Amino acid sequence: MVSYMISASSGRPVTKSQLAYETIKARILDGRYGPGYRLVLDQIGRELEVSAVPVREALRRLEAEELIEFERNVGARVIAIDPTEYRHAMETVAIVEGAATGLAAPLLTPSALARARSLNERMRRSLAEFDPLAFTALNAEFHEVLFGACPNPNLVDLVQRCWTRLAAVRDSTFASVPGRAPQSVEEHERLLELIEGGGDPAEVERFARGHRLATLEAYLARER
Repeated sequence: MVSYMISASSGRPVTKSQLAYETIKARILDGRYGPGYRLVLDQIGRELEVSAVPVREALRRLEAEELIEFERNVGARVIAIDPTEYRHAMETVAIVEGAATGLAAPLLTPSALARARSLNERMRRSLAEFDPLAFTALNAEFHEVLFGACPNPNLVDLVQRCWTRLAAVRDSTFASVPGRAPQSVEEHERLLELIEGGGDPAEVERFARGHRLATLEAYLARER
């Protein structure tokens, strides 16, 4: 018999394995379990009041999503991304998100574009009292509005998987390079103008890709 618990995030009944999965993943994404953090089955099980079995199942799911890795004689750890791996991952994001945005551009409705413009204006206003985490959340939502209209669901899924993998670094980017934020807002404005003006999808793709790569270069320059 499968027992159920109540998810703190959604309030819906979930299995113990799903609860463990949601809890651990949320803590990885919000930075509480940072890169290299060791995930102890018994400790997590005691906290969630479940056995080690559902925790182990949750960790296997997170391993498949490349959020954690198992090390011999150590156990499960949150994956740490070195600068070279980060560059490669962000270059991949720039390519796939750029492609998705280019394909989505002709399909974006006036309401979707108005939503994106509203988000960018909120980002612009937030620059006066800059909160990097709030800015990052708005930035993510802005781009999701644009690439979310892509007619290729596999490409959209790939973009989302890439960002899930990079969540911890993504949340620290604008904290590390706050000077990049105003530039990002202006580039968003130019991207919207390009799409609203009926720009060629290939041109939209190139601009969106270049926008992501500019953030990558700013972050790596700061780390160096």
